[in-house]
Amino acid sequence: MIVIRRPEEADTFLDAGTMRCPQYRGTVARWGHGRARTVRSVGATTLTVRPQRVRCRDGGATHILLPTALQVRRADTTEVIGTALAHKANGPGFRSIAERMGRPESTMRRWLRRAAGEHVQWLHRRGTERLALVAREAFVTIRFVGNPLGDAPCVLAAAAVEDRRRFGFPDPPWDLIGIYTQGHLLSPPRSG
Repeated sequence: MIVIRRPEEADTFLDAGTMRCPQYRGTVARWGHGRARTVRSVGATTLTVRPQRVRCRDGGATHILLPTALQVRRADTTEVIGTALAHKANGPGFRSIAERMGRPESTMRRWLRRAAGEHVQWLHRRGTERLALVAREAFVTIRFVGNPLGDAPCVLAAAAVEDRRRFGFPDPPWDLIGIYTQGHLLSPPRSG
């Protein structure tokens, strides 16, 4: 999987032959599309997406080009999942968050279990690395909430705000956070 900002941007890189395979480092070429799927956005809005597939010319590996607004193997957008994590950082349980966001309780429980421990530390580290790269001075303006699940989105959001301010990125903050987390706002399921 390769996370992309926009399909049009990916087309430009593909046409120029500059997009690289993350596995073999060779150039990639178009290789059809992944299956179409419907993803839930904020409220009752849905998006139907059919991501492009690419193939490495050197190693033969295939990859899906995942737009930053989406998350790996999730039926909800980055914004929806991120908003749920932000709500959890403020203290309510999965039932009240599920009701507030109009999502099934089982989905909310599963998401909140996936955002714990080492993965939350990884999210914090990703945000810290990006923020240090674009605006070290912004660390003093962050209002940390005192728990790891609350602090990680704060740092990620600060990095997104600074990217938008300094570089003029038009992308919504949650889409930029999708770039920093490479489509893994939630940890992958445990195998076994």
